[in-house]
This record gives sequence, structure tokens and C-alpha cells, in this order.
Amino acid sequence: MKTIGFIGLGKLGLPVALAIEAKGFKVVGYDINPKIKDYLRLKKVPFVEEGITPLLARTKLQILPSIEEVVRKSDLVFCTIQTPHARKFEGDRRLPKKRADFDYSYLIRGIKSVVATNCKVTLVIVSTCLPGTYRTEIAPLLNSRINYIYNPLFIAMGTVIFDFLNPEFVLIGHERKNVSALRDFYFKILGKDKALITDITTAEGIKVFYNTFVTTKTVLGNMYGEFAHKMGMNVDDIYRALAKSTDRLISAKYLKSGVADGGSCHPRDNIALSHLAKKIGMSFNFFDSLMTAREKHMEWLAKLFIKKVKATRLRGVILGKSFKPETNIETGSAAILLSNIVKESKIPFRHYEFDYPRKLPVGVYFIATQHARYKKLPYPAGSVIIDPFRYIDKLPHVRIIGIGKNEKNYGNKK
Repeated sequence: MKTIGFIGLGKLGLPVALAIEAKGFKVVGYDINPKIKDYLRLKKVPFVEEGITPLLARTKLQILPSIEEVVRKSDLVFCTIQTPHARKFEGDRRLPKKRADFDYSYLIRGIKSVVATNCKVTLVIVSTCLPGTYRTEIAPLLNSRINYIYNPLFIAMGTVIFDFLNPEFVLIGHERKNVSALRDFYFKILGKDKALITDITTAEGIKVFYNTFVTTKTVLGNMYGEFAHKMGMNVDDIYRALAKSTDRLISAKYLKSGVADGGSCHPRDNIALSHLAKKIGMSFNFFDSLMTAREKHMEWLAKLFIKKVKATRLRGVILGKSFKPETNIETGSAAILLSNIVKESKIPFRHYEFDYPRKLPVGVYFIATQHARYKKLPYPAGSVIIDPFRYIDKLPHVRIIGIGKNEKNYGNKK
């Protein structure tokens, strides 16, 4: 691979292009902004970006007159065209009552220009898109000559170069396309394989969910500060304690999708705190929202179970009562909450922990607790298993619905 092309050389594209050039690649690019040439000529940009000055001083980056020329002269083409939000959605004013998607018009025009070249090209889209954008907005525009790959970056403006060259991971989304060229490119840039490869829609989701996780952490930190201010606590000590909790809190634990948390602490603590938050006049009762979200998620799972039982006319069976695997503690259990919600529907069903019958009936099974033994049960042919934990292996003549995962991944027929 000799030449890397860029479509879009703004505050993201230009620093990344310069970082790639510094790693020994020839880089060419195109941007609708004519001032980009001046940035390169004067060796100066109108925005602050750490480490960009020495790269500008020695760059040989070529600005080409058209997207077509970039495509024709490049082995790999990165597209960093903006997908802006309306000014009112940028977060610097009160939240509007009505919300909207990003503006994809600039990106779409750029992609159409690439398609119009009729060249065979690996097109790497860096632009942020909401989940589903590829399917609805972009896929219909493409032809068989476009190897479309989604590769959003996890960077912060001002430290783009450092973040690009020192990523936690490299996200690559594709739809049965060849990603070896992009993967090899990153191996040469980083010296190691940091690729996390998935489908495009999932990659679109990972990008924006990563950002919402950051917002969630700041909301929590600020909420602790307000609570501490009103109750006479020391928020810096609260921070120091939580920051030391690198096993369960600052880690991957509790991030895996399944059912709600439970036990004798979590639900009751949040419910009690929601009471106190209301009592002391917190600006927002986050604890109440947490518990509402928890319940609404279990309600959604219950509705899936009820719907499947009604549609198949099979017996409904919930497996699991304890709040976590390999215990018998039912206090605060999401499995019990699920059962109580299902009872409201009046459909007939049975709820077991380990007291299930020796010969299991043909039915719709909901795995409510991730007990290891449920993997080995002799589920009869014709049954349906709803598995929020996605840990039940595929079984002959049994339909497995892994929540959050396409059923085809379990070997099910559509």
C-alpha cells in the first residue's frame, strides 16, 4: 500500500492525514474548503491541535482538484466528511423538545461522487452516523465496485494526532467485505493488531454509545457533587473512593447485556436514594430514572415472552429465580420481577429454579437467571428459548432467541 487518500481535510481529517503521512505513507486529499491549501502553504492552521506544527512543517501532502482524482490515485480512501447536527442540538443551549438525526447530506454527496467515478475502491468512512444509517441512507447508493468500510475514530478535538496513533482499539465495521487492507494498514501504523471487527450497524452503535458512556460518567460525577453539597459530604473523597474501585466499577463488569441487577443492595439503595433526592430537592432525580429504566427493560423482556407464548400457543416457562447465577438468594431478583410482570398479563406459565420437571414440556422458555445447568437441559424439539444472556448453545429443532443478537448467529433458520 503506497498512497492513502482523504476526502475531507478539516479539524479531524487534516490531523489524521498528517499523522498517517508521518508514518511513511504518501497522502493525497480533497476538501471543498479552498483555505486548506493555505494551511499547508503557510504551515499554520486556525485551530489548536497538539503536535500538528512539526507535521505541517515537513508535510508533502498533496491537495487534488477532485474526489475522482483522489480515488484514482489512492490505494485506500478515508472519508472524514462532516455529519453535523443543527446548532440547537449542540448542547450549548436548553434542550429542544423535538430532536433530530444528524445531517447526512454532505456525506451522501461525497459518497455519490465516489460512486460516480466507477472505480474499484476501498472507501473507509470515519464520519459519525447513528445506528441504521448505512442500511437506510448509504447502502442504496453503492455499487459492487465500492468496498465500503465503517471506521469511526475515538478521538478528542485538540489531541486528534495522539489519539489516532494511540487508540484503545480500532473499530472496523463491514458487510461481508474484505477488510484485510485496512487491518494491515493499521498494523503498520500501530505495530500491533488492535482491530475489533463487526458489522456496520453494530459499529455505528458502538461509536455513539461510547460517547454516551462518557456523558453518563460526567452526569454521575456531577450528581454526586450536588448531593454532597446539599448533604455536607466531601465529593473529592467520594471520587477518590470510586476511582479506586477498579474491579467492579471502573472495569468491564456489569456492562454485558442480560437482565436487571438485583440482590439485597442495588435496587433498595437506588429506591431509597430516589426518596432522599426528592426530599432534598435534587435538580434531577437520577436514581428514580435508574429504577424506572430497570423496570421498563424487564417489562420489555416480559412482553417479548408473552408475545411469543401467545403466538406459538405453547406453554410458558421461566427458568431462574435467584438474582444471580449459582446462588439461591431471591432478594431484589430481576427474575422475580419478570415473573410478577408476566402475571399481570394473565397468561398461564410456570416458574422454576431447579425444581423443573424431569421431562421438560415443549414450550417457550425464558432464561431469567444465567445458571450453568440451564445450558445442559434437554429442551424438547419444537421449543423456543428466549436467552437474554446469549449463552445457550444452538440445539437441533429448537429456536433460540438471543436478546441483542441476530437469531441467524445461533444457526436458526429464518
